[in-house]
Amino acid sequence: MSQPSAMPSPLNRRTFLHTSAGALLSTRLLHSATANTQPVELPAAHRELMQQRRRRIVVQYDANDTMWSYWKHNRNGDTSFPRFRDAVFSYADEPGSQIDAIWWDIGGSPLGCSYPSKIEPPVDHPLLKQWLRDGVDWVEQLINETRRRKLEVFWNHRISEVECLPEGGLSKQPHPLKVAHPDWVVPASWWPQGMWNLTAAGLREHKVNLLRELVTRYDLDGIQIDFSRHIPCLPVGHQWELRDHATEFMRSVRRMLLDVAEKRGRPLLLAAKVPQTLAGCHADGFDVQFWAEQHLVDVLTLGSRTMDVDVEGIRAAVGSGVQLQPCVDDHHATDGYRYGSIEYLRGVFANHLQRGADSVTTFNWSIGTAAACLITGSDPGPPSHQAAYHEAGTLQTMAGKNKFFAVERRGGYPWADGFFNRNDTAPLPHSFSDDPRAAKFTLHISDAPPTDAVKASLTLRCILFQATEADAIKLRCNGTLLPVTTRDPEWKDAQIFSPKPQPTSGYKPRPVNPKQRLLRLDCAVPVSAWKQGVNEVEVRLSSGKSTLQIEKLEAHVKYE
Repeated sequence: MSQPSAMPSPLNRRTFLHTSAGALLSTRLLHSATANTQPVELPAAHRELMQQRRRRIVVQYDANDTMWSYWKHNRNGDTSFPRFRDAVFSYADEPGSQIDAIWWDIGGSPLGCSYPSKIEPPVDHPLLKQWLRDGVDWVEQLINETRRRKLEVFWNHRISEVECLPEGGLSKQPHPLKVAHPDWVVPASWWPQGMWNLTAAGLREHKVNLLRELVTRYDLDGIQIDFSRHIPCLPVGHQWELRDHATEFMRSVRRMLLDVAEKRGRPLLLAAKVPQTLAGCHADGFDVQFWAEQHLVDVLTLGSRTMDVDVEGIRAAVGSGVQLQPCVDDHHATDGYRYGSIEYLRGVFANHLQRGADSVTTFNWSIGTAAACLITGSDPGPPSHQAAYHEAGTLQTMAGKNKFFAVERRGGYPWADGFFNRNDTAPLPHSFSDDPRAAKFTLHISDAPPTDAVKASLTLRCILFQATEADAIKLRCNGTLLPVTTRDPEWKDAQIFSPKPQPTSGYKPRPVNPKQRLLRLDCAVPVSAWKQGVNEVEVRLSSGKSTLQIEKLEAHVKYE
């Protein structure tokens, strides 16, 4: 889904200080009241389900964009629900698909609900109204169709969505509840209406009631609380101090789900989408370690638009009782790698699984083949999406296949106040004006060095901007100096824009600039210098200009 432009918050300083002071006071009271809280007791059926439940690929499916496109594309034609249904399930229905779960991200516009609700504003989209007149509740139908395919089905709840209009576009008017309850709002530098504020007990109660309505109305397997859309959800600068409010919200949702599950006689699971590192979780006020200790979460979806997910660090914090699944968003993709090749996607997913992830998640991927997208009027994604759905769910189905692994790039996501989604701590691009001699990087490689029975080669690739013939550059992998096999001063990359700033994520693919001049260095990595897992790479400028900039650093594995 497209994002708003960054804009200043309309809330004045006095309102902000009053809200923050109240939040800090209530936090002290809340922490005092909950400091000795015992862990939530999970029923035996819930614990048994968690031991049995295994997923390969989870699709977080934003069906609103697809529905909007379908309406615009077919206003004077066939807008029947069956055509729409068959198109949106096309990838999941393919023989050999490794999709085991669809987590529907269909909350719709905050200004008009996407399903018949007694709590949220009524359905306010012409196609949904038409379907309802025809007796079709699309949420119910999509959930039932997911279950009929024997796929797990969750509801993804965006913790704080922007005021998008029911037919697309952005509203200049805030949500009516933000006007009625200003204490429910935390200022956001990038969104003038502000974001929902979890320090407000009334807001937390409202959200729990909304989620209760969903899980009693529809036959769901669970709920995901999606903190990636959007932060802040706690006052900026005080997120960790105010973490107990986010924890209390998770506790309230957990207790509500257990209550509904007891009445229906089947467990309801709880997931949360949080940043990809423990430090990032702390920065945004999510105490995931305490959540695990208190049995407040079953699954953590890690990150959204990043290749480098600290599965090991979060596993050490939350233990084995919480399942971990990194997420790959290929609309707001990590900078420089939107719509990557299948070799790139294999590298990303194989790294996640080799580092200990239980499953992997996709978000903002193509809904299906070009033929399916033609039906709905959606932009088709690359063929690599279709291929990845057939092999990226297990290490075994990616074994022995070409891959490449890359170092993360910064930026591209201004729609957040905090850590989540921004990739601000990524090491690239790197300018030698900051470090005039050597730059060191960590590069994860899921594949083990080849044996006599496996023929494979590893090539380290470095892409540089403003390099000249006078620049002498040396690369090392795990301390071993690497021979340069290719030096291409005419290299081009349509996703590198230097010296211009990178555009925000989500831009459409652009043609290569014929005047672009990047330097590509390829170096052969001997088997003795290749490690499975963490590899230390050094790029040293032994002579030349310090204005040189490293744009990309990749390791390409090729099997014979």
